[in-house]
Amino acid sequence: MKFNTVGLIGKQAHADANLSFKALIVYLTKRGCRVLVEERTAKKLDSQGFEAADIHTIGKQADLAIVVGGDGNMLGAARILAEYNVAVVGINRGNLGFLTDINPDDIEPQLDSIFDENYQIEERFLLTVEVYRQGELQSHDTAVNEVVIHHGKVAHMMEFEVYLDNHFVFSQRSDGLIVATPTGSTAYSLSGGGPILTPTLDALTLVPMFPHTLSSRPIVVDANSIVKLKVSPDNSDNLQVSCDSHIVLTVLPGDQVIISKNPAKLTLIHPENYNYFNVLRTKLGWGSKLY
Repeated sequence: MKFNTVGLIGKQAHADANLSFKALIVYLTKRGCRVLVEERTAKKLDSQGFEAADIHTIGKQADLAIVVGGDGNMLGAARILAEYNVAVVGINRGNLGFLTDINPDDIEPQLDSIFDENYQIEERFLLTVEVYRQGELQSHDTAVNEVVIHHGKVAHMMEFEVYLDNHFVFSQRSDGLIVATPTGSTAYSLSGGGPILTPTLDALTLVPMFPHTLSSRPIVVDANSIVKLKVSPDNSDNLQVSCDSHIVLTVLPGDQVIISKNPAKLTLIHPENYNYFNVLRTKLGWGSKLY
């Protein structure tokens, strides 16, 4: 895969990120690439040799998008770029960096390898969430990590029923439910006691949030299933659905929330030496040798 037009997206007004952006513009210019910088970021840069563009233009015209920042920046970009099937690679200027593989100190050698076509390519699926009220679609959005239904107030319980392909699964009184992809299984779902799903699994995990029972446990289901949540009409209002903790959709008592696999795919480019289990060990301190 040849990368002739490259889009740059990420943190704005962040000194370290700006250093990475400037280094990238110099590097890509030497490579003879056309460089598109997301317009909000472009306003913060005093560099030359690039064109300002909105993220949809980057999605339509770029062969590769480079996201500078943390996983939050990657998630925000990925929800849009996945629609355009543009390859994405991340430079970690955040904290954990599960989705942003490249160390800022190794930009040139890592990108040299990628431009020389020595890399790994991986596809991750996304979720679509729709909120229905009396059979009418009220709102919808997309998530890379997870869809969470929850009360708008902290430590307030809600009642709902869960259906899988129209088959009743369970009813619950809890703070909510996390529906996570394998990508999101190491994010909020993990904090809630959910399992780690390797990225190649075609599965979802349903993780109850602080259920008012001792028998409720996370469950892993086929990702091609349709997950339907029926919100009890006896709930108070101020309910919400969150997508990747970025986007919030309003839910009222009696609404139905439907979660399904999105047809778009997020195409991730990893450095040649990328290993998922090494990421778990280094980011989470997971499974390290004891002696």
